[in-house]
Amino acid sequence: MDRPKLYRRFRKLLIANRGEIALRVIRTAKAMGLQTVAVYSEADRGAMHVAAADETVLLGPARARDSYLDIARVIAAARATGAEAIHPGYGFLSESAEFAQACLDAGLVFVGPTAAMIRAMGSKSGSKMLMEEAGVPLVPGYHGEAQDEATLARHAGRIGFPVLLKASAGGGGRGMRIVRSPSELAGAITSAKREAKAAFGDDRMLIEKYVDNPRHIEVQVIGDSHGNLLSLFERECTLQRRHQKVIEEAPSPTLNPAQREAVCAAARKAASSVDYVGAGTIEFVSDGKDVFFIEMNTRLQVEHPVTEMVTGIDLVEWQLRVAFGEVLPLKQDQLRLNGHAIEARLYAENAAKNFMPSVGRIRTWRLPEATNGLRIDAGYREGDAVSPYYDAMLAKVIAWAPTRGDAIERLNRGLEQTDIRGIVSNVPFLSALVMHPAVAANDIDTGFIERELKVLTAPPPPAGDLELCAAVVAILGKEAKAAQAEAASPWQTFGWMPVGRRERMFCFRQGHEDERKVSLRYGNGPATLLIGERELALGWSANSDGVIELALDGVSSRIVAGIEGHELYLRTRNGRFDLHWVDPFGGDDEEQVGEDRIVAPLPGTVVALLAEEGVTLEKGAPILTLEVMKMEQTLRAPFAGVLKAIKCKVGDIVQEGAELAEVEPVGQ
Repeated sequence: MDRPKLYRRFRKLLIANRGEIALRVIRTAKAMGLQTVAVYSEADRGAMHVAAADETVLLGPARARDSYLDIARVIAAARATGAEAIHPGYGFLSESAEFAQACLDAGLVFVGPTAAMIRAMGSKSGSKMLMEEAGVPLVPGYHGEAQDEATLARHAGRIGFPVLLKASAGGGGRGMRIVRSPSELAGAITSAKREAKAAFGDDRMLIEKYVDNPRHIEVQVIGDSHGNLLSLFERECTLQRRHQKVIEEAPSPTLNPAQREAVCAAARKAASSVDYVGAGTIEFVSDGKDVFFIEMNTRLQVEHPVTEMVTGIDLVEWQLRVAFGEVLPLKQDQLRLNGHAIEARLYAENAAKNFMPSVGRIRTWRLPEATNGLRIDAGYREGDAVSPYYDAMLAKVIAWAPTRGDAIERLNRGLEQTDIRGIVSNVPFLSALVMHPAVAANDIDTGFIERELKVLTAPPPPAGDLELCAAVVAILGKEAKAAQAEAASPWQTFGWMPVGRRERMFCFRQGHEDERKVSLRYGNGPATLLIGERELALGWSANSDGVIELALDGVSSRIVAGIEGHELYLRTRNGRFDLHWVDPFGGDDEEQVGEDRIVAPLPGTVVALLAEEGVTLEKGAPILTLEVMKMEQTLRAPFAGVLKAIKCKVGDIVQEGAELAEVEPVGQ
């Protein structure tokens, strides 16, 4: 394939992205002696990647289409700062052939493949045709240009249900639907096309036979402008939710050496079909015996760190060296696998509420140190705001060890040491997932998370003595800190009195459970805590980081505690706990929102109305669809009733808490 592209040494690099990938590229670029330019939207003025770069340029408003997706503004930012090259990261413009061509036309080096390569492999349907010609194994499917509903339905029937409906131009699970029967197809096409159009500006679909109990295997490839092309082994990304990867690992625990060589050879054949230059990933689906080509991602992947950790290669550095016009540093037979790496994606989302995205300001951000085989790639820090405009990923925790079992244990320890507050995160869900016995046994497929969701999102166990005592100590610590500004007095210390002893009652509630009571006894002797009939000797100390050293009857424990108002967060050896402190002096009531009101859980755009006013709805019936953080969320009837009112229309941009519809229970 023709290579009309600039390859030359450059000194200043603009990163056309945000968050952790922008920071990742900046880190390597600076290590190579390059000057860096960050771009940002109005929503990202105080973001980490902005602070990390040498120069910064405001692109525009918060919406991605007016900032990070605006090709003309990104090119103008490069010209204004004298940047000679642009790294697109992943997402946004990273797989835009138009953007790659615009860089070339502007005399800028695009750190990635050529526009022609992106067009050839970026179209899922076009790439399938290329793979068929190259002899790469394919899943049966339809990849044609005709996109009317009748044509898609005819080919779905020919292939045989279940089928997988996919956006031709996109990835990340957007515009993708599993369709198990003909009756589901029309609605799935409408929804998938709408989501694909919003995410990628292109609503073309392709259809594939859905492989039951599939595994997701992908191969990292990289090529240079001198005709060299390497495969850097494979990754397994089978643990997915809504077709989005959650856990990734390298190498695949599923493949034996012969299968590994076969899938890597197929990946090299696929990339060679377009004379590929740059970093890319060839994705396959496996039925346990054979592998079939799915698509090629013509960019760096979110999960690239696991490949880096088992090969010792900095893929961003290699991307930049390829863009310089250099020859790849190693040959295929010089590459070696070392140990096992596994990565977990930390998201701002509530796993217990159908993974609803969470927005707000991060009040606590505590991640483990990047030592002893742990790597942290983060895009946020304490005090940063998570907005509704972009993907909800906060960070990645990556663990390496000599064996898969040790890597999983190390990853879990890293997750156990992670505390993110102010927003809701998926950390407890990730911990439950990586420690599930089936994951350790590699007895999984891409539907595993959906099948095990109740187990993986189970509420924490009831708080025990340790947690209740820690809650008391957290309150005492907060009160002591507040009292420090006052003149020192022995009467301000809960454990000292001139004569006698006193008792103070604390009440806590966990979720919808009954109140639990703890009595603090203090005075002219050691403090104790009374829980039921048990009286425990209390000792404690705390640091400014929210870490409490707690001693109960001589047994010491380290606790992480946070308290805001009457809400307490505790991390103990038994897990994570959220407790509500019931104020004995009142002021504890919260306004209850009637369940008959359908409200926006987050800021978003109304993209579909799925029911009409006056209709009778069953519990769970769909009412409307919101697009939130680039994903569609369907709001449903909370109970059987009549749809009394719809208070929005398609296209409305609504804020969190806005009333969208009202359902009247049957019989009222």
